[in-house]
Amino acid sequence: MNEIQVSVRFSETDALGHVNNTSYFIYLEEARIKFFETVRAGLDETDCSFILASIKCDFINQAYFNQLLTVKTFVTRIGTKSFNLEQEIACSQTNQLIGRSQSVLVNFDFKKQKSIVLSDSLREELDKKIVIKN
Repeated sequence: MNEIQVSVRFSETDALGHVNNTSYFIYLEEARIKFFETVRAGLDETDCSFILASIKCDFINQAYFNQLLTVKTFVTRIGTKSFNLEQEIACSQTNQLIGRSQSVLVNFDFKKQKSIVLSDSLREELDKKIVIKN
């Protein structure tokens, strides 16, 4: 599991005063990038080149300007050519869950424009970050 903190900027809020739904995807992307940096450490660049095939986010509570949020990222499934991530956004001070996201990432060969099998070394790195949810 990886964890980052983000501070809500004024520009990410809307006329209702809460974080706009599109801003959550920016927080999720930032956390995924940090997650990939840890996964890619020690791997050959050709081992991991991902595309985001699917993403959804459930909005559970509201977040507001200047609030400090924690985004946790963990692997929930490792397949042959893809893997699933779950991400949780929570208030850093209270741990109140703000949102939960599920996504599917596919290992992709951009030259051949097709999905490719996850390498053994990549599977090992992903396996270190897997969390089994009940």
